[in-house]
Amino acid sequence: MARQAGKQTNVWRSLDWWTIIIYVALLSFGWVSVCGASYSYGETDIFSLATRSGMQIVWIATSIMLGFVILMLDDRFYDTFAYIIYALLLLLLFATIFNPHSIKGSRSWLVLGPLRLQPAEFAKFATALALAKLMSTYGYNIQQWKHFAVTLLVILLPMLCIVLQRETGSALVYLAFFLMFYREGMPGSILFTGVAMVVYFVVGIRFAEVYFDGSVTSVGKFSVQALIQVFSIGMVWVYCHRKTAWRLFFGCMGVTLFSLLFLKLPFDITYVQLAITFVMVIYLVIEGLGTRLRNYFFIALFAIGSLGFFYGADFIMQNVMEPHQRSRINVLLGLDEDLRGAGYNVHQSEIAIGSGGLEGKGFLNGTQTKLKFVPEQDTDFIFCTVGEEEGFLGSAGVLLLFLALILRLIHLSERQPFRFGRVYGYCVLSIFLFHVFINVGMVLGLTPVIGIPLPFFSYGGSSLWGFTLLLFIFLRLDASRNLIRS
Repeated sequence: MARQAGKQTNVWRSLDWWTIIIYVALLSFGWVSVCGASYSYGETDIFSLATRSGMQIVWIATSIMLGFVILMLDDRFYDTFAYIIYALLLLLLFATIFNPHSIKGSRSWLVLGPLRLQPAEFAKFATALALAKLMSTYGYNIQQWKHFAVTLLVILLPMLCIVLQRETGSALVYLAFFLMFYREGMPGSILFTGVAMVVYFVVGIRFAEVYFDGSVTSVGKFSVQALIQVFSIGMVWVYCHRKTAWRLFFGCMGVTLFSLLFLKLPFDITYVQLAITFVMVIYLVIEGLGTRLRNYFFIALFAIGSLGFFYGADFIMQNVMEPHQRSRINVLLGLDEDLRGAGYNVHQSEIAIGSGGLEGKGFLNGTQTKLKFVPEQDTDFIFCTVGEEEGFLGSAGVLLLFLALILRLIHLSERQPFRFGRVYGYCVLSIFLFHVFINVGMVLGLTPVIGIPLPFFSYGGSSLWGFTLLLFIFLRLDASRNLIRS
């Protein structure tokens, strides 16, 4: 095609240095936080390799070296070997399932002498590369179910291996790829379905044991049934015919309001709601056959699937989940307090953050963290150290740094000349966004405690290397966007 001369010069010139600056700033603040979280009164050398703060310097230094190596490789390497990298990491994940070393109940670690590695952290970039390779294939269309099913399989295989390693939190991170799917043309109805399932679960479980006054009808079950009908009718309004939507609305709401008149009777009117939903489904199927509009069938499937999900989730919650898992969900939804059990971590984290006030207590001056009240305070709950020592202003500054990184990744992804780079960029963006949102949310008691690290802050080499690989591969792809090849 053209020249190769001056290739490396062009790469370094085209490198997005703003992202590099944000990366270095996050590493710096992350080390300060690890130092504050792991420091004990009386320590004299925070740089000693015998301390966590000293070892974090080693992880940071090796991460920077790793980033440099990634930038030196030809960008075509990642496209050419994407499937091979994915297959190797998948084999490593599978082998880790049979790992005899169990750490805190998880078999997700490979112990190599003094070194411990977590393959799940590296599988993220491998899966992102495989998705980018697959979705950039000529003729690929995410709206075709055959293509979408293969794409889902690429995600589900590492998820399954990680779940079998008893590391459910890390497996849930792979759900972040659905944000990238939406950008690449996945129907919005699929994303809406996912959000609806979360709403069903939260409302149904939160109000399952709350009953209407003098009635045997559960507020949770009644509300979920009503939401299924409203969501289905709304989809008919958007994707089908508005007249049909109005007929369904007045029919469903009319019967529901009429049944509420008999609320005081010893009869569970959720059975009436179930009947209404099934009649609505039959009506949608008939409309679909009459108009030959497939959307009616999909909406009917959505309604049936919603019912199946809600009652299935309730069964799993009560009969499949371990007691500590149920306890965590109950604490999150406000059903239990359990300050000495499942709610202890979050409660102590909230105390630490609240005690920081506006400006914080200062570097190494936190009391909650120094006295080790917060478990995992230098890994999963490290953000509480930021809140205690740096206060609201420091916490806001860290979140603004992450916001700057996210916005920069969006900008870089949108300027990619090829779909491979854009898909990979949005994969990176989705993973970082998921980690930050869930980690900070669980520290503040807003999201479930699923045990995932805060990028560039949480202590450890595996997570730091994994996030560095994710970011710098994308920077290398972006740096070659205007490169002239021979």
